[in-house]
Amino acid sequence: MAVTQKDSSVGVVAVILKALTYDEKRGACSVGTNVRDAACYVCWAFARAYEPQELKPFVTAISSALVIAAVFDRDINCRRAASAAFQENVGRQGTFPHGIDILTTADYFAVGNRSNCFLVIRVIRELAARALHNLAQQAPEFSATQVFPRLLSMTLSPDLHTRHGSILACAEVAYALYKLAAQENRPVTDHLDEQAVQGLKQIHQQLYDRQLYRGLGGQLMRQAVCVLIEKLSLSKMPFRGDTVIDGWQWLINDTLRHLHLISSHSRQQMKDAAVSALAALCSEYYMKEPGEADPAIQEELITQYLAELRNPEEMTRCGFSLALGALPGFLLKGRLQQVLTGLRAVTHTSPEDVSFAESRRDGLKAIARICQTVGVKAGAPDEAVCGENVSQIYCALLGCMDDYTTDSRGDVGTWVRKAAMTSLMDLTLLLARSQPELIEAHTCERIMCCVAQQASEKIDRFRAHAASVFLTLLHFDSPPIPHVPHRGELEKLFPRSDVASVNWSAPSQAFPRITQLLGLPTYRYHVLLGLVVSLGGLTESTIRHSTQSLFEYMKGIQSDPQALGSFSGTLLQIFEDNLLNERVSVPLLKTLDHVLTHGCFDIFTTEEDHPFAVKLLALCKKEIKNSKDIQKLLSGIAVFCGMVQFPGDVRRQALLQLCLLLCHRFPLIRKTTASQVYETLLTYSDVVGADVLDEVVTVLSDTAWDAELAVVREQRNRLCDLLGVPRPQLVPQPGAC
Repeated sequence: MAVTQKDSSVGVVAVILKALTYDEKRGACSVGTNVRDAACYVCWAFARAYEPQELKPFVTAISSALVIAAVFDRDINCRRAASAAFQENVGRQGTFPHGIDILTTADYFAVGNRSNCFLVIRVIRELAARALHNLAQQAPEFSATQVFPRLLSMTLSPDLHTRHGSILACAEVAYALYKLAAQENRPVTDHLDEQAVQGLKQIHQQLYDRQLYRGLGGQLMRQAVCVLIEKLSLSKMPFRGDTVIDGWQWLINDTLRHLHLISSHSRQQMKDAAVSALAALCSEYYMKEPGEADPAIQEELITQYLAELRNPEEMTRCGFSLALGALPGFLLKGRLQQVLTGLRAVTHTSPEDVSFAESRRDGLKAIARICQTVGVKAGAPDEAVCGENVSQIYCALLGCMDDYTTDSRGDVGTWVRKAAMTSLMDLTLLLARSQPELIEAHTCERIMCCVAQQASEKIDRFRAHAASVFLTLLHFDSPPIPHVPHRGELEKLFPRSDVASVNWSAPSQAFPRITQLLGLPTYRYHVLLGLVVSLGGLTESTIRHSTQSLFEYMKGIQSDPQALGSFSGTLLQIFEDNLLNERVSVPLLKTLDHVLTHGCFDIFTTEEDHPFAVKLLALCKKEIKNSKDIQKLLSGIAVFCGMVQFPGDVRRQALLQLCLLLCHRFPLIRKTTASQVYETLLTYSDVVGADVLDEVVTVLSDTAWDAELAVVREQRNRLCDLLGVPRPQLVPQPGAC
């Protein structure tokens, strides 16, 4: 009877172990999750149902199966169920080997994170391949003799996903074996036999012959083989001069050339894989002699890639820009100026490709990477960064700091400006370490001012990145960046000790600090420009904190006419420089409304026709003339109402503009104007005489300003007489009379 019970137990355990890995493909999906989850529950029940000595013969098999399920099952519920079952057995049985150590690393919560699960204890196949990389370093012989042949046999599986995963796994295992061999100064072929090496070499051609690079599944194959090319190149496989290198190069080029045909969600991954593969391939197989490229290969690659930068497809430009950026130094030697000229053209915004923000971003990244690759060397403009070419590089990077392109995706210029800031930082730090004399004073000033402007703008994560760049440049001391404007004041405002503690993406922490730069003349224009855009934005927290910070600063300079004059002059200069630029002018009008309403310029109201008020009135008139932008017109109404507090001709002209808007062709504008003028006259009671004030407010409140223009015009003219401004003459202009 005991023998029968033992045989029965063996049979049950065998079924449970099989169920823990059960999976079955049905169409495009796989089923088996419920079976594996149920098997974990049975293992959990074993711990409660049996004494330790009864389960002892099966401990090794059950514990191993549960650990594998907890770490490698693709379904989070099954991983957690296996971890729970393992924990229950460790606690109740006490016979599971290394139970506490395993639970500490692969507990219930740890296995819930997919990346953490597959790598420390995206895509399941990629993570599984990287896990095999780690395992191969622990068991190299088993991986080379048992795992690798099986993986190779699966690279031509009719199942797409099996084929994809096995190619990735081959790449990772081969690279892991190379790293082990390299530690002992041995080639990777000491671990992989000739059959394995030949199998790796044939993967690309077999896929090409079977046309497996085409269609939707071809995307996965291209990405997997690009990873294979990278890892085999890094593993220094003995393929130099072999035709397989030409095949690999074709695949990389073809992938980069047709990125626009790849689905958007996997395009970035494909681009990164192809560029990484190219960098590794060139470094290993295209060096003729140490530090020297094969001239024929160099000519072919550079010429072809530069030509692709003019491709009408944006994604193709992106791919080949990054490809040029990934080339090793020996391939750029003697061709640096040519390559930089081509990339600078990509970063330039022209009418026909104004929407190509992604290609401009990748062009900037490529320029920065090339600078890091070639380094700095005096008097060698075709080989390294030097005095002869550094100004051109800086010009290209700084030119992209003004990219505010928008499309259906929003402010896509953000990608360009972020890449420009990062590239400026990388180049400046590179020069500071080797030849700081190449950083000119005017260049450093422009860099710091542009970055400070971005650190005061409205997008939280972007503001945080800009602040990080600004503070990195400020506090870099190996050696310090030369010519930083107001360095001493900046170090007091932004001490090194506060760098890590401030969350620059939080408006409540960022704006009170960045507005302190308004007191430094060099930074005032750019910081105020950024604040204007933030204050006139849409996000409530950004508007609130930027407004409060600006008012706090202006409150501090109310008793200083010189400081207030400098501030107001800067504000007017921003207005003049951005006239009819809706990105700035509309939020600027909102900003002016805020500062006028809160009496920030009350000191100017004691003088008739103050120069500030005169110029502001002229700019506002130009900005809204013939405009059909409702938001701009509404903001303009508020500014004109705020300007009636300035005595003299400015007041009369502001009232005249408001009277013109009372007969605007948009009923909404007429009604809003009447309402705001009504409130303004009650606020500034000295604007009109007390003898006519009641009649004026009555006309404003009782007139149906959305009625026919003929009726409205009569009431408007009556108001003009009461306010003492000339009646507007009817002119054939759209929008006003």
